[in-house]
Amino acid sequence: MSLQGRRDDFPILQQTVRARPLVYLDNASTTQKPQPVIDAVTRFYAEECANIHRGVHVLSERATQAYGAARASAQRFVNARAAREIIFVRGTTEAINLVAHSFARARLQPGDEIIVSVMEHHANIVAWQLVCHERGAALRVVPINDAGELRLDEYAHLFSARTKLVAITHVSNALGTVNPVDEIVALAHAHDVPVFVDGAQAAPHLRIDVQALDCDFYAFSGHKVYGPTGIGVLYGKSALLEAMPPYQAGGNMIHSVTFERTTFSDIPERFEAGTPHIAGAIGLGAALEYVRAVGWDAIAAYEQTLLAYATQRLAAIPQVRVIGTARHKLGVLSFVIDGVHPHDVATVLDREGIAVRAGHHCAQPLMQRLGLRATTRASLALYNTREEIDALAAGIARAQELLA
Repeated sequence: MSLQGRRDDFPILQQTVRARPLVYLDNASTTQKPQPVIDAVTRFYAEECANIHRGVHVLSERATQAYGAARASAQRFVNARAAREIIFVRGTTEAINLVAHSFARARLQPGDEIIVSVMEHHANIVAWQLVCHERGAALRVVPINDAGELRLDEYAHLFSARTKLVAITHVSNALGTVNPVDEIVALAHAHDVPVFVDGAQAAPHLRIDVQALDCDFYAFSGHKVYGPTGIGVLYGKSALLEAMPPYQAGGNMIHSVTFERTTFSDIPERFEAGTPHIAGAIGLGAALEYVRAVGWDAIAAYEQTLLAYATQRLAAIPQVRVIGTARHKLGVLSFVIDGVHPHDVATVLDREGIAVRAGHHCAQPLMQRLGLRATTRASLALYNTREEIDALAAGIARAQELLA
């Protein structure tokens, strides 16, 4: 199935870079924005710009309605039971920190443990590390096999009476591995342990159903799912969110304030202190509706075909090694070229108009496990094409000529 016609929805892709057509393969870092998202943000600033909630004038009412509609879009996108289970945050990183400080901190005692995996993004390591250090707790780490798949047998052995939380990525940003979150959650719940899922890399590619997964928290970032930067979603089961204290204090998250006592709003407002990123939420809502309109099945089928083609092309290039060969993976192709530094490869590709990412991808523990310092990473989205994969392969060959 081809999504070729959808490419025209993304104005930025029509440009040339260094006198060549732009080949954008840095989608795991951030995706480009379709015209409906750009239009939604522009319309807000041009026609509806006002603060939300308490205003009684027309613009405030319009802005409040649009903000609420965005929350409803996010609810549908992850299949939450209620819109009140959707918290708008700056992105996955803030969502992790919110749960770490408002949920995990109060539950942790000296000697307690949080389970993470070796393939986590730094954001899903450091926040838990900080709160564990503060409370005298520790991290336990799920290992991987050489293909980049979690060792679920080892995961099962990490649980004890001291386990208080599992924090796991749905999809690895450095390998593309899709983790069996349903199994991970089920095993954790068998031990009465809640689960936080980092869905930043899953949201653009997979149908997310938090009720089917039965996870306790799920987070993703707007800018990775064709939406604006600076906005994201934290889903939490309502019973857990209702029991959590506010993460930040300010306007809009209170019922009443005196110098003696403050009472706080119900969820979700309790966790959205101050004026929110209204335009970002509206743009995110438009992005999520765009993905729903294109269709998850169509996106998945097309991207898997493209991934298979790209894997075949790179595997055929001498001295190129793809890192991450999980049986179930999404459109991430991390690779190394024998004797060539990944940053140099990315620099040569940029001269060919090809945007990729090079480095440790905020996954240094994973790189250490793989015996690498860095990789070059090409990552796919629904607007990429076979011709762009051919350009990538040609660019890699050019890098070898210049650098090897």
